[in-house]
Amino acid sequence: MNWIFEPWPWYVAGPLIGATVPLLLLLGNKKLGISSSLRHVCAALLPANISLFKYDWKKESWNLLFVVGLFIGGYIGGSVLANPNPIALSENTQNYLSSFGIQSVPGLMPSELFSWETLLSFKGFLMMVVGGFLVGFGTRYARGCTSGHGILGLSALQWPSLVATASFFGGGILFSKFILPHILAL
Repeated sequence: MNWIFEPWPWYVAGPLIGATVPLLLLLGNKKLGISSSLRHVCAALLPANISLFKYDWKKESWNLLFVVGLFIGGYIGGSVLANPNPIALSENTQNYLSSFGIQSVPGLMPSELFSWETLLSFKGFLMMVVGGFLVGFGTRYARGCTSGHGILGLSALQWPSLVATASFFGGGILFSKFILPHILAL
């Protein structure tokens, strides 16, 4: 039973996640997507005269249960089945972070990035609020999140999902190379 407490290799976890998409389509004619859940919640709780929220959200209520299950599964995985080993950061990542005065402690996230003090600073505002807005805008603009396009869209061989997924990765690489260093230097 020890295998459940250890991280699974990509060649096991990846196909299991990928198998979810065809199973949902075959068994229930359902599309896997998480970013649309916020739209369902807004349509249920704010039945305003907004065209985006004028649809039968009850047909998609299974998706809301799926999101609740993700939270419960995340809690179980992070608490009950927590990996006792320290967080593995490559030496290159540790050197990169230390060049900005960020020291990673084995097993813990760097407090210079993940603390209330940092969150309430200008740097934290940029990273959380502005970054969150940009992620939300990009998700809406791309008509789906990274998971939706990367798992559902690619498994359905959709060209827009390939473009979106490549853009997500390209944007992440460009941001971490050219913008993040300036934010971390603040």
